[in-house]
Amino acid sequence: MKAVVFSGTTEGRQFSKILANLGVEVLVSVATEIGAEEQDENENITIHVGRCTAAEMTKLLHGASICVDATHPYATEATRTICEACETTGVEYHRLLRTESELPKNSIVFETAAEAAEYLESTAGNVLLTTGAKELSAFKNLDIKRIFPRVLPTLDGIRACEALDIPHRNIIAMQGPFSLDLNRVILEQFNIQWLVTKDGGAVGGFMEKAKACEYCGAHLLVLRRPRENGETVESILERCRELL
Repeated sequence: MKAVVFSGTTEGRQFSKILANLGVEVLVSVATEIGAEEQDENENITIHVGRCTAAEMTKLLHGASICVDATHPYATEATRTICEACETTGVEYHRLLRTESELPKNSIVFETAAEAAEYLESTAGNVLLTTGAKELSAFKNLDIKRIFPRVLPTLDGIRACEALDIPHRNIIAMQGPFSLDLNRVILEQFNIQWLVTKDGGAVGGFMEKAKACEYCGAHLLVLRRPRENGETVESILERCRELL
């Protein structure tokens, strides 16, 4: 049996390892080299690196019995494309959901990064952006001296910062998730008054960021998670065992 797991997340790595240990031939597709580095080696796992078009996903799905979408909760475009590829190939599709966080009562919630950026335009103080390199352009109208983006330590991440002329001394290129203590140190070191984040759940270190803001007196701005339907690890594994 062959399974294709679109991953790059903690739960995707864990799920693909469980499948491989069951004897399933698993093709794990990740968007970046970092995603590949994090994936545990296993003789039953093959890794594909690079963002895929619908046509490329269709090729990856050839001969598969099941497809598991374990991409990030905010990767809505990737999920849409994976669904299209599964419809084209007739491969069974399952969405692996990440549990949402309970947002702190004092958090300020926005639908989009653009809305958060517009809100920040009328404020003062340094801003820690932890929403990823793809969202940086939404904050282009802010004073760049206020912006402290925390991005993955990749060329793409640095280039995204440079495209907005963000000073290099403001760029925090690190790979998470981060502990409460490290978040606190970063907030204090760069005198951060505003932290913008997505709800990455427990595995994404969301509560560590929220608690650090509470400790340091910084304001927490959260981009609301897109609504979606999906399944737990246990339910998808049960279906995989049925196919085996």
